[in-house]
Amino acid sequence: MIESIVFWLLAILTAPFFSAIILKIKAFFGGKKGPPLLINYYTLIKLFKKGSVYSNSTTSVFKLGPIISLCTAITVLMFLPIAGHDPIFSFNGDIIFVLYLMGLGRFFTIAAAMDTASPFEGMGAAREAYFPIICEATTFMILILFFRLTGELQLSAYFSGESTIGLWNSTGAPMLFVVIAFFIILLTENSRVPVDDPATHLELTMIHEVMVLDHSGPDFALIELGSFCKLFFYSTIVSRLILPFDLGVPGLGLFVVGLFIVYIAVGVTESVIARYRMDKVPQFVLTSFALAFFATIITLEFIK
Repeated sequence: MIESIVFWLLAILTAPFFSAIILKIKAFFGGKKGPPLLINYYTLIKLFKKGSVYSNSTTSVFKLGPIISLCTAITVLMFLPIAGHDPIFSFNGDIIFVLYLMGLGRFFTIAAAMDTASPFEGMGAAREAYFPIICEATTFMILILFFRLTGELQLSAYFSGESTIGLWNSTGAPMLFVVIAFFIILLTENSRVPVDDPATHLELTMIHEVMVLDHSGPDFALIELGSFCKLFFYSTIVSRLILPFDLGVPGLGLFVVGLFIVYIAVGVTESVIARYRMDKVPQFVLTSFALAFFATIITLEFIK
């Protein structure tokens, strides 16, 4: 239990560091030096030192949005097997609980954006509510596959110990479709290119960033930290899928290597691909569902 708590704390503390790798990769492709790897820590400290500004038109919902979004992000990490180790909490069906927790965080983020009565934030909230619906369909399709293979509905049954290698042994090549589908989910759920561009400041092309325009100071810091933890959650899953080996203590180093690979892949994707038009984004996200669907059908037919 103590080891699991230590890994959970390390995940929260290192999530901003890993996110800065994406900035470094994008700067490299742009022929620049880029910001230091500790830039996100500097930004969080700067934001926490400032004060928050609230509009007279907002209510307590606007203040609850950042708090709940962060709390849900760090709570789901408690159910995540980090580096193949057992999570802090685990029970049969916890993956459903985790998905609903993430949905709760998204709901309050959207509610906080709508509470400002800003048409721009309302537009971003509508997009934020629409695109993850397809991701949820993909996630449940993958869960159907994992449940048929393991008979369990908990993250520890998929990503702890030698469980992930067992998934690869049972599935084989179709697991590559699952990896790609999860990576597309990662890009969509975290509003990364080509779904959204976190570096843009044009309201008409923004999703996540436009929803948090009115947040400032500590509130915005909570949102940023929650975003780092959410990206870490999905990156850990993809990392475990591409490097499922369990090597004991050295497995931690292998896990970190996997995280670097995932974050570098996100940075490369944002550097070589432009953001899609909004009417093309659903087609891109639906690709993940198609891949998960084919992986499930092929695997279940093979098992039969």
